[in-house]
Amino acid sequence: MMKIAFAESSRPKSGTIVVGVLEEQKLTPTAAALDKETGGALKRAIAASRFTGRKDEVLGVLAPAQLSLGRVLLLGLGKASALDATAMQGFGGNVVAQLNSVGESAAAVALDRIEDMKLKPAEAAAHFAFGATLRGYRFDRYRTKEKPEQKPSLKTLDVMSRDAAAARRAFAPLKEVAEGVFLTRDLVSEPANVIYPETLAAAARPLTKLGVEVEVLDERQMKKLGMNALLGVGQGSVRPPRLVVMQWKGGGGRGKAAQPVAFIGKGVTFDTGGISIKPSDGMWDMKWDMGGAGVVIGLMRALAGRKAKVNAVGVIGLVENMPSGAAQRPGDIVASLSGQTIEVLNTDAEGRLVLADALWYCQDRFKPKFMVDLATLTGAIIIALGSEHAGLFSNNDELAGRLAEAGAAVGEKLWRMPLNEAYDRMMDSDAADIKNISGGRDASSITAAQFLQRFVNGVPWAHLDIAGTTWSKKDAPTVPKGATAFGVRLLDRLVAEHYES
Repeated sequence: MMKIAFAESSRPKSGTIVVGVLEEQKLTPTAAALDKETGGALKRAIAASRFTGRKDEVLGVLAPAQLSLGRVLLLGLGKASALDATAMQGFGGNVVAQLNSVGESAAAVALDRIEDMKLKPAEAAAHFAFGATLRGYRFDRYRTKEKPEQKPSLKTLDVMSRDAAAARRAFAPLKEVAEGVFLTRDLVSEPANVIYPETLAAAARPLTKLGVEVEVLDERQMKKLGMNALLGVGQGSVRPPRLVVMQWKGGGGRGKAAQPVAFIGKGVTFDTGGISIKPSDGMWDMKWDMGGAGVVIGLMRALAGRKAKVNAVGVIGLVENMPSGAAQRPGDIVASLSGQTIEVLNTDAEGRLVLADALWYCQDRFKPKFMVDLATLTGAIIIALGSEHAGLFSNNDELAGRLAEAGAAVGEKLWRMPLNEAYDRMMDSDAADIKNISGGRDASSITAAQFLQRFVNGVPWAHLDIAGTTWSKKDAPTVPKGATAFGVRLLDRLVAEHYES
């Protein structure tokens, strides 16, 4: 496990030192001092390479003997005016990846005060460390035969700053957000024989140690309430459904001032499609169909960990969608918690059934300021947006705008999709109040969102379809391939920017 520490500016005695170079080969003060001390060795190395200082370029230089170091790593910073929090996080992640690739075990990063940089030096150091922390994540608990050279080598990373104490203070809440991200990544990475409704519900209980109130509703309690849409999805599995309610009361207040913000997650711990069974190829990916629920748990961990001054509610509906003699059939009609009846034409359109009851329960019980649901809901959103953006649907322009801004700020991008009456009419059923699919492939991500909107009861609401962003098949600066935890940082930013007292 990599350890990150902050230190006053000083040179390490071993390992690697990382220094910055701006565009057009402009050395930062520390880089310039090292170059002078080594008789121009750094400038000569740059001249002999294609390294120009563009953002994310890296050039490793074996350290001259007088430095008592293994190497100097030159990090391309790009333009000084573009050095914001997201850029510094990306640099941190890329440096960790680079150092691990060369087998380094100890390194120090010299972060200079740079004119025109958008951050204070302590903030820059904190965000660099945050990015390094995020990239240092690894899910390896089932790997038993790895060779040493296959494992991450970096053990210590010192981030040097003239005000190390201020950097540590700035990093403290970011570290708590990272813990929330890691919790989500762990949960989403686990196989379905380990994470199923009961165990995923149990994974939320340790949040009580941070002050989160956690309730778990079992099958009997949900049946008594009338959550037949959610229960119908899970009736084919031997794993009984659960509904988990998490409350963080960090905002205080009374009456309307105590009104919480609310986050709802789809938690289908494995999705075969039910009787409308999926093709076998790639079905193993359906272990992460509970990604939305994982994000909500991680978000509540982040908010509680950093003592966010907000009242927040997290509700997750947990089911396993399996085919069996007891499974829900295409054509069944169920009465949801809202009282609306639903014709189930396709049992593989199950996530919206889970969310229908969870959304209604949340708005009815908690009367929130807004609700944001997250769900790996439709393959169609991947066709539309790939893995670059998650789909954003909302009945409230202000909420949608704030979500998009928060996503852009943390690098979790959203793209707003339309909702309107014509799409809504496509969900009308001849046999019930609403059907769970429109009957065709046209606009299927939109019609899924229209389905959900019928269960929000006029509350400001947004739906994030994260089917394309929950799992990554390639590395990114702060996100190793695998579970991404897309949504934790975005929603934490939304709360911090607009809803904390």
